[in-house]
Amino acid sequence: MTVPTEDLADARTIYGTLEAIGYDRAFSFEAKHDPFIPLAVAGEHTSTIHLGTAVAIAFARTPMTLAMAAWDLQTVTGGRFVLGLGSQIRPHIEQRYSMPWSRPAARMREMVAGISAIWNAWEHGTALDFRGDFYTHTRMIPAFDPGPNRFGRPPIFTAGVGPEMTAVAGEVADGFLVHPVNSRQSLLELTLPALERGAERSGRSLDDLEIVCVTIIVTGRDETQLTHSREAVRKQLAFYGTTPAYAPVFELHGYGEVAPELRRLARDDRWDEMAELIPDDLIEAIAVVGEPAEIAVKLTERLAGISDSVALVNNRAPDPGHFAEVVTDLRARPT
Repeated sequence: MTVPTEDLADARTIYGTLEAIGYDRAFSFEAKHDPFIPLAVAGEHTSTIHLGTAVAIAFARTPMTLAMAAWDLQTVTGGRFVLGLGSQIRPHIEQRYSMPWSRPAARMREMVAGISAIWNAWEHGTALDFRGDFYTHTRMIPAFDPGPNRFGRPPIFTAGVGPEMTAVAGEVADGFLVHPVNSRQSLLELTLPALERGAERSGRSLDDLEIVCVTIIVTGRDETQLTHSREAVRKQLAFYGTTPAYAPVFELHGYGEVAPELRRLARDDRWDEMAELIPDDLIEAIAVVGEPAEIAVKLTERLAGISDSVALVNNRAPDPGHFAEVVTDLRARPT
């Protein structure tokens, strides 16, 4: 579950509610708030649910800051933390975070390697000597060394859309977070081939990687709720469509001309008009749509042969119980 938390104080209760509903894992994400802080709170109010970031913005930070945050959260959650990293896009990295941007796929590969090198130094007491094209970490003294983590190192998941960033996950990550702008067709024709290319580069296979399909759900217990959910997703897809990286999925389904128009309207600050450009059949292709009792079957059909892990998301329908029936049905289905 990708957890929308407008009010950070909700972290004390919402993750516990999700645990009680039966979710295996809950992800925070970086938008209006830091993604790590709510998980530290959630760790104190839950006991079994795994907690992760989907995503923390990697290039807003360094391997050292990410290594420390993840190491500490792995401790306070009792070994239930997943470090999920995403790149964001150049304007946000340079203009919002005031951080450098260049060769994002190579930078993400090195980011993961740098974090792993820091963790190796802490685990084994070896000298820290990481020298890359983007990051250099060569100093670690006892005063700043937390030592081995009694819960082991947390897994690192990376996110991506384009073929090169997707391949990085296949090459170096423990898992891949598929962006919610996906469909069964895009997963088969775009995502899996890129992951396989990356895995081949490091002598791995897709069996070495957990693929988490972050999937948009449109559902409701009556027509009013279903309509509200659908319209929220229409706005969500209009926002996503302003990012060029997501255009291949639009193109795959015959709507390549929509993305440039969405970007034009966004430049003119005409955000309210953008949702009108997202047709129902594009929503049907990208989201899983139906009454609550239908969703588990449709999700299973969509992800068969692709992934055993799914993260349910409708960021604009924040009721934590919104997908409770779906979760119950998914857990009841044979694995």
